[in-house]
Amino acid sequence: MGAFTTHNLAFAFGLLGNIISFFVFLSPLPTFYQIYKKKSTEGFQCVPYIVALFSAMLLMYYAFLKTDATLLITINSFGCFIETIYIGVFIFYAPKKIQTVKLFVSMMGGFGLILISTHYFAKDPMRVHVVGWICLLFSVSVFAAPLCILKQVIRTKSVEFMPLSLSLSLTVNAVMWFFYGLLINDYNIAIPNVLGFFFGIVQMVLYAVYKNKTKKVMEEKIQPVEQLKTQVIVVEEEKKLPEYPEQVIIDVAKLRALGCPVVPYTNGHGIIGDFALARPNMEIPVSV
Repeated sequence: MGAFTTHNLAFAFGLLGNIISFFVFLSPLPTFYQIYKKKSTEGFQCVPYIVALFSAMLLMYYAFLKTDATLLITINSFGCFIETIYIGVFIFYAPKKIQTVKLFVSMMGGFGLILISTHYFAKDPMRVHVVGWICLLFSVSVFAAPLCILKQVIRTKSVEFMPLSLSLSLTVNAVMWFFYGLLINDYNIAIPNVLGFFFGIVQMVLYAVYKNKTKKVMEEKIQPVEQLKTQVIVVEEEKKLPEYPEQVIIDVAKLRALGCPVVPYTNGHGIIGDFALARPNMEIPVSV
């Protein structure tokens, strides 16, 4: 029975939370591989990654202020590392780099302000609670950040920019960290993961609703392009001039020898010229 103590269960859920969180942090890799191949961020948003980095930095600060919070330090240090790489890649391929850089700099400035203000204006016992409340708010922001993606999914009826793997990972991860926070009586960790579980379920429901409609939307986007290509080809064919042999020489002398009468014509400049008029059913030799 000693193996099922509260401390051991908390460690087990925390360890599982670390493992799942590790794969959650890696789940955007297919998205960024797609960005790398297309050399563009397309419709992907950078806000979730910036908010996730902010939250990981705050949780690391909170874990250093707490005692016996090694599991929080390990996973959030990795989170800071990988999220920084994601943001760097996003900025490199983003069409509007200045906007993303401004958001990133604002986030770093906000973290520095929190760090300085809590260090100098909050005493040790109160400092942990203040930073914990701030972590709670920004952890909620991490789970609420995909709401902008949910709005895009509903508007476009396409789940192209909402990977199922990420939604599923966030849902399971929220369950692990909820029980971890509950077992160690840390509601700053437990409460945000209730919302994380709820938002994860909503994302998976939307994925199930719109996954089949995504193909139809893509086909509707491709069809006008194919029609446009066909129209362009038809127009080009209509405008194409008939092909003639490069050189066609008619020997007028031979025509005269064959008995073709020659009639005068005006060439438009008041000059009279000869025009060979061929008789019906007469073969005219033409050298090409």
